[in-house]
Amino acid sequence: MYTPLREELRHSGLRATPGRLEVLRTLEEHPHSDAERLQRLLAPSLPEISIQSVHNVLSDLTRAGLVRRIEPAHSAALYERRLDDNHHHVVCTSCGAVADVDCVVGSAPCLHPSDAAGYRIEEAEVTFWGLCANCAALESDAVSGA
Repeated sequence: MYTPLREELRHSGLRATPGRLEVLRTLEEHPHSDAERLQRLLAPSLPEISIQSVHNVLSDLTRAGLVRRIEPAHSAALYERRLDDNHHHVVCTSCGAVADVDCVVGSAPCLHPSDAAGYRIEEAEVTFWGLCANCAALESDAVSGA
């Protein structure tokens, strides 16, 4: 069940501990999760895992390049397993839901600054903000009195 994840961990120089395996598996099923949500999701399989342990595992996995950390404004850090592409995110300003947005122009970086100040740009990170479909429908219902 965990063989590919074990191999990823070993290839990155990390031991394949139960906590690391479970965090990777859970992030595959629940992208854009923060540490507290992960701890709640892990509780059935790892009831002893503390929030500090989750933070430690996420830090190890991020440093090893096995998860991506995103930090939308006014939100806890979120983590995902979608790597090796140049996608962006859209965040609902009402409920905080997060979705992936594919880059519209080829490979990384898909955006170029007007003046890079001598930097060699390797990646561009964009966050779009708006109302998700559910929140927009609720807002529309509230306005129409439905």
